[in-house]
Amino acid sequence: MDNLTNKYQALKDYLNKLESVAVAFSGGVDSTFLLKVAYDVLGKKAVAVTARSESFPKRELQEATAYAEKLGVDHFIIDSEELDIEGFSHNPKNRCYLCKSELFTKIKEIVTLQKLNYVIEGSNTDDDGDYRPGLLAVTELGVKSPLRFAKLSKDEIRQLSKELNLPTWNKQSFACLSSRFPYGENITPDRLQMIDQAEQYLLDLGFHQVRVRYHGDLARIETDEAGFETLVNEGIRSKIHDRFKTIGFTYISLDLKGYRTGSMNETL
Repeated sequence: MDNLTNKYQALKDYLNKLESVAVAFSGGVDSTFLLKVAYDVLGKKAVAVTARSESFPKRELQEATAYAEKLGVDHFIIDSEELDIEGFSHNPKNRCYLCKSELFTKIKEIVTLQKLNYVIEGSNTDDDGDYRPGLLAVTELGVKSPLRFAKLSKDEIRQLSKELNLPTWNKQSFACLSSRFPYGENITPDRLQMIDQAEQYLLDLGFHQVRVRYHGDLARIETDEAGFETLVNEGIRSKIHDRFKTIGFTYISLDLKGYRTGSMNETL
């Protein structure tokens, strides 16, 4: 606990030195925690910026907006349509780099208009061990990563979030819907909508941590141990099968390895 307390203090000290920031705020576990601490330290010199796009579910935008309003922070919503970026829809291996470059460039424009110093984002030490091309954009554009600076892991962020009574402390991990497609598989608005509808249905059924991966006419479901236990029920499986068929999938499969971040990177 002493070590975690020291990391938390290091985070606050670091934010204090930045003096004024725009937080890339998705409403997820990491960015919500970062926004809360930044606002506690800097007050009105910290603002939130959320990107609205085809790959960002409406529920996430609504939750982000509700939290920013409750916190009292100034909240800017920008349109960041990844599918308009040249080459993005073809889903190249550097897809995340293309997206983050555009996103952070737009947030930097807000930084300039609001006369702030820096853009900050919520990657943590767990992100260091996976293929994360978006972090190259972070480096190139001078975006700061306070959680990585303080050496905070995802579990530690959840623990501190719980102590701060943040509603996201036990929220499922989330990544943009474009991450559900194998590299080289075209990303389209219709396909993104299929994934969004499928995952929302599973969440509505009570699943906590899920991914629906797109493989043409096949949907591959990744879930946690609790999700596996739920799927023992044949009635639930039948409901999922019927709903996914309505959405547009022909075949529905369960990944036996379960939920894990970056599973599409296993092909690299």
